[in-house]
Amino acid sequence: MRNVPLAEVDRHPSAVLAIGTDYPYDHVLPPHEHRRAQVLYAATGVMRVETADGSWTVPTDRAVLIPPRTGHSVVMTGVSTRSLYIEPAAVPWFPVRCRAVDVSALLRELLLAAVDLDPDPPAHGRDAALTALLLHELRTLAPLPLDLPLPTDPALRRLCDAYLLRPGVHDPPARWAAALGVSERTLARRFHRETGLGFARWRQRACVLHAVRRLASGAPVTRVAADLGYENPAAFTVAFRSVLGRPPSAYRRPGPGNGPGPAA
Repeated sequence: MRNVPLAEVDRHPSAVLAIGTDYPYDHVLPPHEHRRAQVLYAATGVMRVETADGSWTVPTDRAVLIPPRTGHSVVMTGVSTRSLYIEPAAVPWFPVRCRAVDVSALLRELLLAAVDLDPDPPAHGRDAALTALLLHELRTLAPLPLDLPLPTDPALRRLCDAYLLRPGVHDPPARWAAALGVSERTLARRFHRETGLGFARWRQRACVLHAVRRLASGAPVTRVAADLGYENPAAFTVAFRSVLGRPPSAYRRPGPGNGPGPAA
């Protein structure tokens, strides 16, 4: 099924519904939730999925697993999605918190083909076999460190949301502490309690995940590094590798006139 609202088919008896959707550039899906578990795959573009306790950056050829009844919003940048909506009873192993995952070449082809499968296939036919293989492949997905924990404390959350609009690697903790009317030591304790990360580590992770979105849209590494405040591309690459274990080029899509680049 393509460009079909889930509400129109959610009560279908099939355990797995596959829907392909093409979104306008920079389209925003406001906060919502699904009765079913969702596998949200970016066939093109890059997505940012946000919940009450974190955000997940999902570049092309990656996916995010969204548990049933999990409120979330999504910012779509040049995105065409393939979504699987799965009855919870069919995936008892599904994570209880959103999880970004890598997508194998086999699973990619299955996801692309799934939107053309019969949603009510004969029990022993080809489409039923492909659906069973999809569910099998989903259980083996490797998690990716593409998440950023967000605080539930309202005042700290507002500061984090504002920072994510314009991140900078040298933004001082003193500024945050002053905005909250607390000492830097109190800020450090609150930050770790709310996010599980120290301030400096959270700031670096936020910058790197912001860079992933920029790189996936074709921005040059040198420009992204400079915009985030890194002294040079080498320093940016070291920070990027320390968070994601791969260089920035692994997440970059070629921009106009840049020629072919590494696969994302």
